[in-house]
Amino acid sequence: MNHNHLLVALNDGHFIPVLGFGTSVDEKAPANKAMEATKLAIAAGFRHIDSAYSYQNEEEVGLAIQSKIADGTVKREDMFCTSKLWPTFSRPELVQPALERSLKKLQLDYVDLYLVHFPTPLQPGEELFPKDEHGRSLFDTGDICAIWEVMEKCKEAGLVKSIGVSNFNRRQLEMLLNKPGLKYKPVCNQVECHPYLNQSKLLDYCKSKDIVMVAYCALGSQREERWVSPSAPVLLEDPVLSAIAQKHNRSIAQVALRYQLQRGVVVLAQSFKEKEIKENIQAFDFQLTPEDMKAIDGLNKNFRYAAAEFLAGHPNYPFSDEY
Repeated sequence: MNHNHLLVALNDGHFIPVLGFGTSVDEKAPANKAMEATKLAIAAGFRHIDSAYSYQNEEEVGLAIQSKIADGTVKREDMFCTSKLWPTFSRPELVQPALERSLKKLQLDYVDLYLVHFPTPLQPGEELFPKDEHGRSLFDTGDICAIWEVMEKCKEAGLVKSIGVSNFNRRQLEMLLNKPGLKYKPVCNQVECHPYLNQSKLLDYCKSKDIVMVAYCALGSQREERWVSPSAPVLLEDPVLSAIAQKHNRSIAQVALRYQLQRGVVVLAQSFKEKEIKENIQAFDFQLTPEDMKAIDGLNKNFRYAAAEFLAGHPNYPFSDEY
């Protein structure tokens, strides 16, 4: 069995590869960086590619996928491709056009997974981060349940195989799960998750509702200035992780990824260096001991790299609740 393609069942009958490749890049990076890295990732064995409208590189990611299909490395059905609905498209009439726009950029007929990126509608328009003259985010009033109904229609239309959410807290998940006339539960909740923010309560809740947790920032973060404070701790320099990595003769990144896999979390690895991309996919052929897992659990300090401060005043801001 090829461990790189280990799959987890979703609650709608589809399957998701447990290890994915994240394609978010620093806004200062050259446009082709995502394309080159995605090609390297597919060549290394990644089959789960996580993209989003807001990463502003879906065209490059699509070109990478198409080039690896064209050269015979993969078939479309081998790939699991994700995109996400940005909050400026949080009105029901904007949801399907936003998905179709991402499909066109990715050169795909369907995505395997489409996520509501945040539960916090922003003012519609072409600006990713709409602001007033004082630099404050322009919020919109939107109904997550109304958005979800259109997501369900997109699934029924065959534009997407599975639908889920991202950055939702327990209360927001419950609102969807308790929606009258719900046809499809969210298959997953993609959230920031790493040893400094292990999300154990949210993970237990998601498991109890048959919702898969997907971890982003699993290796800390790229420390992009827009999102992350320069004073934030560097996860991949943590002494506890370093000691465990040395014991297993592994990289710290492999230990951080393995930690999530052993907790039943689908995990996204992000790197743009060929050596690291190849290392990251080797997270299957070793096992952390119960003592290792306990030591890593002990690193939790509920520290967020990506607190989405541009949404902080929003009534639906998800990170004010405990989980």
